[in-house]
Amino acid sequence: MATFISVPLKKSSEVDLVKPLSKFVTSAYPAGEEQGEYIRAVEELNKLRKNALGRPLDKHESSLEILLRYYDQLCAVEPKFPFSENQLCLTFTWKDAFDKGSLFGGSVKLALASLGYEKTCVLFNVGALASQIASEQNLDNDEGLKAAAKYYQLASGAFGHIKDTVLSALNREPTMDISPETVGTLSLIMLAQAQEVFFLKATSDKMKDAVIAKLANQAADFYGDAFKQCQYKDNLPKYFYFQEVLPVLAAKHCIMQANAELHQSVLAKQKKRFGEEIARLQHAAELVKTVASRYDEYVSVKDLTDKINRSLTAAKKDNDFIYHDPVPNVKDLEHIGKAALVKATVITPPLSQKFTDLFEKMVPMAVQQAMSIYTQRKAETINRLVGTMREATNLCNGVLASLNLPAALEDLSGDSIPQSIAEKARSIVQQGGLQSIEQLIKDLPELLTRNREILDESLKMLDDEETTDNDLRTKFSQRWNRTPSGDLYKPLRAEGANFRNILDKAVQADQVVKDRYNTHCDMIALLCKPENELNAAIPSANPTRTLQGSEVVNVLRSQLAKLDEVKKERETLEGEIKSVTFDMSTTFLTALAQDGLVNEEQLSLSNLDQLYSAYNQRVQASLRTQEELLGQVQTSHQEFSSLKQSNTEANQREEVLKKLASAHDSYVEISSNLREGTKFYNDLTEILLKFQNKCSDIVFARKTERDELLKELQQSIAREPSAPSFNVPAYQSNPAAPAPAPAPGPTPAPRTVFAQQPQQVQQPQPKPMPPARPPPPSFNPQAASATPTLPAGTPTNNPPPVAPPSQAQGPPYPSYQGYQGYYQMPMGYNPYASYGQYNMPNMPNMPYMPYQAAPGQGAYPGAPPAGQPYPGYPQQPPQQQPFYPQQ
Repeated sequence: MATFISVPLKKSSEVDLVKPLSKFVTSAYPAGEEQGEYIRAVEELNKLRKNALGRPLDKHESSLEILLRYYDQLCAVEPKFPFSENQLCLTFTWKDAFDKGSLFGGSVKLALASLGYEKTCVLFNVGALASQIASEQNLDNDEGLKAAAKYYQLASGAFGHIKDTVLSALNREPTMDISPETVGTLSLIMLAQAQEVFFLKATSDKMKDAVIAKLANQAADFYGDAFKQCQYKDNLPKYFYFQEVLPVLAAKHCIMQANAELHQSVLAKQKKRFGEEIARLQHAAELVKTVASRYDEYVSVKDLTDKINRSLTAAKKDNDFIYHDPVPNVKDLEHIGKAALVKATVITPPLSQKFTDLFEKMVPMAVQQAMSIYTQRKAETINRLVGTMREATNLCNGVLASLNLPAALEDLSGDSIPQSIAEKARSIVQQGGLQSIEQLIKDLPELLTRNREILDESLKMLDDEETTDNDLRTKFSQRWNRTPSGDLYKPLRAEGANFRNILDKAVQADQVVKDRYNTHCDMIALLCKPENELNAAIPSANPTRTLQGSEVVNVLRSQLAKLDEVKKERETLEGEIKSVTFDMSTTFLTALAQDGLVNEEQLSLSNLDQLYSAYNQRVQASLRTQEELLGQVQTSHQEFSSLKQSNTEANQREEVLKKLASAHDSYVEISSNLREGTKFYNDLTEILLKFQNKCSDIVFARKTERDELLKELQQSIAREPSAPSFNVPAYQSNPAAPAPAPAPGPTPAPRTVFAQQPQQVQQPQPKPMPPARPPPPSFNPQAASATPTLPAGTPTNNPPPVAPPSQAQGPPYPSYQGYQGYYQMPMGYNPYASYGQYNMPNMPNMPYMPYQAAPGQGAYPGAPPAGQPYPGYPQQPPQQQPFYPQQ
């Protein structure tokens, strides 16, 4: 794989744009020059797609220009055609860029009837081709470096834009290559490579070492973030592509950090911090050594290794012979600063400098905005007219109920249920009766409680995180230098307060409905009873049969019939008003073509007045007719009441009939209000859940930021000295008597490889008791099987004699291959068991005593061949080195 990472292109199936788009143009625009121009533009758009997606693209700027033009045209055409599944349906099919498929199944593909999906995939190819062009640049000259940095930043911006918009553009789960996790990782990789290019540019320009070190350290940080993003995402490593990318990212992280340490060491040398210079060069040498041992097949670091080693050798030589500056630990060194000179390109169409909209004259944005405002004005006009008629109808029903009409005319016998009351009773029973209202009322508190719990939990998350932030700010004072949570959460808290206010008003509205229900509950229950029970509950009165043929009764019935006709006319009129349609886009386009601008307010008001002026006149005429009829009804009812025989029983019956009529109207209104309330709470639940997710996301981000800041603070506190420095007494600083130099040991093994290291054991002073033991005999593999013996009289702590075990007992001891010249000792042998005069350097000629075994103790088994484990002991598996370099 190349040193710089590039992304493969997605492949698309062929789509015919000419036929469906031309059909829409033909139906939407009249025949003529304008229609022909739009059809030719459709053909050009189809050719542009074939050039951008229907053939292999060269890694050249001209190919990228074609992709950018097509993407810009998609953005421009999107609001001008009704792309949707039920209108202008175009299905786009794209294959996964990284999935190579299997022998039988083929690669993963996704087909969607969405122009947003097409835009997303084209933008992915923009980023992929930009990365390929950048990787082909010659980085030995300024032009190549500038071009590479430009295209890497464009690629990062393209992938980042997809990450932010893909879910909303598709409204479904995308393929893995354009999922937010994948494109987010690619965006990080491209940004890291752009930063590396700036590092190379600064190096070639021989800028100051402090600047170069910061650029390299920032590049290392970017590569580290990209590596973690690749490593910790569950789906990314499944791709073979990312399995190849992972070692490159790890190697680049080490290389950039090594470069940062190298240039920072030059700065340390300039400041005469020679120990720091050596420490940084040693760290850089370890990093490039790791790269050379693990990632040599991906990235070559030979030149960088030689440069670091030369600098390290010279620095050690100068420090050993001249400066004698102590070499600090790498962890104690001051952190290298960072300088980010790269930024993902913001994707704001048009991206192509040569872009020209093929459909420039078709429904511009000014027309779209004018249409939106016109639609709102039209809806307001319709609601005003319909609301006026409904209010008038409710007023009419209320007046008739207060006069007990038409029940009073139907109740001339005085002992039967009026026909209107019987119809109202049947209507209530058909709608569910009292049980339906009680169930709706019972559901309201549960819906309210659910919404309150969601809101309370959302705000509690903010409160808990803000409390923690305030506590840590109090604890660390100025070191806690992030934005206060209280300031950050102000918009969310304002939104939450608005939701709480809405809920409080809803509770008040619910209480009004409940009070009204309690007022009419008894009468509604009476209407729900069977007809015989209802008739028995209505008081009887003296018959007034003499009024059945009177002129007053006939006049009242005629007036009530006219009122019923007015109500039916309003229902018909309401349907006509709602069904009025008019395509205002033609008017706006004509105005734009003639005047160069769209005066939306003037055109909309003029058009709405023409459309609804006649309906408005009919509504006003209906109101006037109702007002006249109600006046006549009230006059006739007074005359009718004076002719009726007035007695207590008649008054009681009339009062009950009025309450029953009013209960029916209240039932209808209460049912409507409760259903509206239920819908309101359900809709509010969805909104509150989105609010809760928003709160959860920001709290999670703040917690992550808090943990990182806490870790940095703990590390900085740990590096601070715990006490002021003090002078050591002179007698304590005198060097001790030189000890004899130990024999040279083997070179330490690389990290994560176990090896036997020589240990220097401090020898205690000889003791008179117990008697000194002889030193251990010289040991070699050939004599390992010999039976050792102990001298007589030597004390021993061995257990009572037992038969030798058939195999080695105890915990499994792993065996390791020793270094050349060192022999493995038998298990249980302690080479430091004897101390004293026999090991003192001033007695070199003391003869060795034979090693005697305790009575009854079996001899040690012979040593196995070199490199083989002892029998009966499991061999430890080889240690696996971590994939990501440890620092």
